[in-house]
Amino acid sequence: MYADENGYKYCPGLGIPDFWQNGSELNFSSRFAAMFPVHRMRRLRQPPTLRAMTRETHVRREQLIYPMFAVPGRGVAQPIAAMPGQYRRSVDELVKECRKIHDLGISAVLLFGIPEHKDETGSGAWAEDGIVQTALRAVKKAVPDLALIADVCLCEYTAHGHCGVLSPEADARVLNDPTLELLARTSVSLAAAGADVIAPSDMMDGRVAAIRRALDAHQFTDTPILAYAAKFASGFYGPFREAAGSAPQRGDRAGYQMDPANAREALREMELDWQEGADVLMVKPALPYLDILRAARRRLAAPLAAYQVSGEYAMLEAAAQKGWLDGPRLMLETLTCIARAGADWIITYYAPQAATLLR
Repeated sequence: MYADENGYKYCPGLGIPDFWQNGSELNFSSRFAAMFPVHRMRRLRQPPTLRAMTRETHVRREQLIYPMFAVPGRGVAQPIAAMPGQYRRSVDELVKECRKIHDLGISAVLLFGIPEHKDETGSGAWAEDGIVQTALRAVKKAVPDLALIADVCLCEYTAHGHCGVLSPEADARVLNDPTLELLARTSVSLAAAGADVIAPSDMMDGRVAAIRRALDAHQFTDTPILAYAAKFASGFYGPFREAAGSAPQRGDRAGYQMDPANAREALREMELDWQEGADVLMVKPALPYLDILRAARRRLAAPLAAYQVSGEYAMLEAAAQKGWLDGPRLMLETLTCIARAGADWIITYYAPQAATLLR
């Protein structure tokens, strides 16, 4: 180490002034001195072009899946209060919106149905003229290149709001095995109506295997299953339950959906669905469970999906409308984080806005 005529010290071999004058010692480690400023991380951050070229994770329009709600009637586009910008749509309006979605470069939509009538077993879920079956046929005819994913669950169709058949006891529980038969029946009905992908969201044990057997038995061997494999009993579903009218009339779903505290169990659920024949595995919700998504990405070779659910969307939208957050920026940031954690498919109510910006 030596000093120049101005009293600045230099590190031999590097020719780098330490910026401390007149006798002060270098106050950083020799390792740091050897690195700095040879490695300046900001060099590739400051020019926007280089920053874009160095970006590790990219969200593509083809990854996005738009959830939509079908209702009976004609000319219906009813706003959902808890989800600004989202609507319940009659089939004719749904078809119009799907044309726009396809034109934006979005590859797929996820369809939910709100039937006109509900009963104890949710029979509207597998009716040939059910709301989702009707929507599938209409959209497939109008927009044949748009992939149609049909949610499979009974909660929107049962009078009690649970995802399966209830036991007759006073403390009614959801009966797993009798529910499997109805889920399989629903899946075949949806595939026959034109669903490209069947997506069971009920969290019954063994439902992927039951659905796979039923689809194969009815010659739908090429219809893939997107399993809601790690679906947590989350408080983030509130706005969806308002939109779909699917809140349980009594009790809750903690007896069959996952405990938010459990990560190892989530991975086991995903492995079981994969072994039963699922083609894509989902984590739901997305942002609070990115650790589960990342762990699954490291552990499983399966394609992965993540659902940015209604509560996540509602929080961001509410804050953006208040002016507390930059809405478009946070939208893309959260979608990028979901993709970075390992999602191949991203289900999000932001799909149209994101696709517009990404284009």
